Order: sequence, then structure tokens, then C-alpha cells
Amino acid sequence: MTEARRADLAAFLRSRRERITPEMVELAPGPRRRTPGLRREEVAQLAGVGVTWYTWLEQGRPINASSQVLDAISRTLRLDSAERQHLYRLAGQQEGPAAGDSARVTPDMKAILHQLDPMPACLANSRCDALAWNTAYAALFPEVVGAPEGERNTLWQTCVNPRLAAMLVNRDLELARAVAVFRGAYSRHGDDPCWQDFVRRLSAESAEFARLWARQDVAEPGPREKIFKHEELGEMRFGTTSFNLSSAPETRLVVYRPANDRSRDAVDWLIAHH
Repeated sequence: MTEARRADLAAFLRSRRERITPEMVELAPGPRRRTPGLRREEVAQLAGVGVTWYTWLEQGRPINASSQVLDAISRTLRLDSAERQHLYRLAGQQEGPAAGDSARVTPDMKAILHQLDPMPACLANSRCDALAWNTAYAALFPEVVGAPEGERNTLWQTCVNPRLAAMLVNRDLELARAVAVFRGAYSRHGDDPCWQDFVRRLSAESAEFARLWARQDVAEPGPREKIFKHEELGEMRFGTTSFNLSSAPETRLVVYRPANDRSRDAVDWLIAHH
């Protein structure tokens, strides 16, 4: 890294640190605070790095930062996607993958979702988090949309939610493929602590996921036929299609198209009773 690049990195870190107040990160302001924003030692503490090491980084000294450390600093300084990429470039690291769950769901995207009713549809990222959905999707998958943030994820719910697991016909085959597709996405995000934490938590919650994850299978996403058996409505068949969004990298529109009149009527009933 050149001296000029190190100076740019130092100036950028200082400017981002100075805009974060102690209250924003739930720290006491303390008396006689002369530094605008956070102190260097506070950033180091919150990011889990050494105070001396962070000080040297912000002083532009010739030291190297791993992607894991840059991610921790990014989260502490609340960098958005553009700022995070800029930090990676200044630090001389390969640009970090854009976090799928930071994708902006615009009003236009939501309007398109609702125009697709009564076909169930959602916006999802490559980690399988449901970011937005229409009425039909919420009626078909109440377990997904009603889950707390961090578990509002189709792979998570398929693994740990007994009702959703019971609904999915050919679950063993479908889940194995879903885990293989997820691993393909994980290969682009393996250094991201958020992805690592997701795999760690899901492995602890689901022995089945842990077993499938250990198989190291990889698959590409693609259209599928999904068959569900509802306790009141019987069998429902859907063809699923995903559309990648160029305006939101690694975000896709997933549409469930009823495969027959019976399935279409079942969705109408679910919407009416949702």
C-alpha cells in the first residue's frame, strides 16, 4: 500500500469515527469529551481489535488488515455498502461482498410485488432472507414472514419449523438441494461474519442442516416444482421462478405460480382467511 493510500485510509477512518456519537452505540458520553464522535479506544473495543493496532491503522502506519477486521470496523462505524467497499479498496483488500440484507427495497419493488397478487412472491437475498413479500406469500408462508429478524429466512424455517417441514412434500430432496444452492452462495461470502454466524446458529438448531452442510454439495439455483400438503386444503403445486435484480445485487424476485386450478383456488382461500 502506498503512503498516499495509507493517508487516505487514515483520513477516511477518522471522518467516519467522528460522526458516531457514544449514544448511537450505547456508550456513556462521559465527562470532558474533547473528541468529536467516538475515541479510538472505543472503536477498537467495539470492533474487538487491539487499541494500538487500530491507532496505527488510523495513523496511516504500514500494517495490514484482514477482511474480518475490516468487516468488524465497518459494523462499528456503521458504514453503508458504498463506504464499506471504499474501505476495502483503501486497505488494499479485495472488495468485500455486498451484504444481501442491506439491499434497499424500494417502493417500486414493493408495488411490483403486490401487482403479482394472487401469485405468492417475495424479494430474497442470496442468504435466503425474505426482505419483502406480497399478501399471497404471507398467506402461504406465515411462519416465514412472522419470524423474528435473523430467522425470517426460508432455509432456516424449512429446517426448524415443524409445520413448514410437514407441509413440504419431498422435503428430504428439496432441503438437500436448498442447502447445496446455499453453499454455492456461501462460497462468495465465506469471510463475512454474518454468513458464518448464520451457519453456526442453524447448525446448532438443526442436526439435519449440519449433516447436509457437512456433505459439501453445491448446486446452482433454478426453477423448481414445489408441492405442499396443507392440513385443510390438501395438495398445492407451484412452479417457482427467480429473477435477479440488476438494481440490487444478489437480490432476487421469487414467484410461486400455481400449477393448476386447485392450487390457485387454495391460494385465494388462504388470502381470504389470512
